Amino acid sequence: MIPAYLMRPLRYSINVTLDGCCDHRAISPDEDLHRHAAGNLDRADALLFGRVTYEMMEAAFRPPAPTGARPDWMEPFARTIDAAKKYVVSSTLDRVDWNAELVRGDLADAVRRLKRQAGRGLLTGGVKLPLALAKLGLIDEYELIVHPRLAGHGPALFAGLSKHLDLKLVGRLEFRSGAVAMRYEPRT
Repeated sequence: MIPAYLMRPLRYSINVTLDGCCDHRAISPDEDLHRHAAGNLDRADALLFGRVTYEMMEAAFRPPAPTGARPDWMEPFARTIDAAKKYVVSSTLDRVDWNAELVRGDLADAVRRLKRQAGRGLLTGGVKLPLALAKLGLIDEYELIVHPRLAGHGPALFAGLSKHLDLKLVGRLEFRSGAVAMRYEPRT
C-alpha cells in the first residue's frame, strides 16, 4: 500500500457566490480568475470531471473557437484545459474524446488508482462529483473562490453532505474583483 503522502493529491476548486450559489452563470469571468485557474491546471497532471462539468468545459474551450467567441486573455486557460488529460466519471456517456477517458465502476477504487499514479496532482470541479468525493474522504485540498455577489438561487455547494468535514485554512488570495480564493485541507 502506498502511503498517502506519496500519492498525488486531488484538489477541488469552485467559484461560489456569497450566498453559496455554484452556478457558473452567476460569476463574472475576468482575466485574474482565468490566470489563477490556468495556474491550478498547471499544478495538475489530469482533470477529473463529472459528465456535466466535462460537457460544459468541452463546449466552452474545445477548439476551434469561433473568432471573437472569447476574450484574448482567456486563451491561455483555453489552451491549457484543451491539452490536459481528462478523466470523466459518468454512467450515461458511452464514450468521450477531447483527450479524455471514461471512469467506470466503483468511484472510490477508481479515484484511489488515479491518485496512486505518479505526478503533481489531479484537479476536479463541479458540484455532484465533488460531493461524492468529499463523502469518500478523497479530496486533499478544497479551494473556494468566493465572489462578492448574491445570486439568490442554487445549486448550493455540498448540499447533502452526510457529516461534518472540518478543514484548516492553508492559503488565501484576493483578486482585484473582490473575489477571495481560500484554500483548505481536511483536518486530520
